[in-house]
Amino acid sequence: MGPEGTCFECGVFPAKLIFPPDYPLSPPKMQFTCEMFHPNIYSDGRVCISILHAPGDDPMGYETSAERWSPVQSVEKILLSVVSMLAEPNDESSANVDAAKMWRDDREQFNKIAERLVRKTLNLPYP
Repeated sequence: MGPEGTCFECGVFPAKLIFPPDYPLSPPKMQFTCEMFHPNIYSDGRVCISILHAPGDDPMGYETSAERWSPVQSVEKILLSVVSMLAEPNDESSANVDAAKMWRDDREQFNKIAERLVRKTLNLPYP
């Protein structure tokens, strides 16, 4: 569900977690199975968040190893991180450049798109 007090509030956003054969040594992948518009979600629904990045040092030097996947992470921690990401996108490291730009420059339009997506997940008409 979309986090309370955000433009995604009340939305029900189905997603799937895909666990690799060497889980928990490698992170699962997460992909929304509904339409999403968010700076940290690719257009095909794949989630781009530090906790789901391979363990170890970031080759780009953006994330610390402590922010990346560790075998001690839980599914609950992943889901909490994604809900937090919905509430507070990281527009500095975007998977969807258009969404990141709109988040920064035209929050009102971003919120309208999010509201349409929320209504769509609930099978409600959009005015």
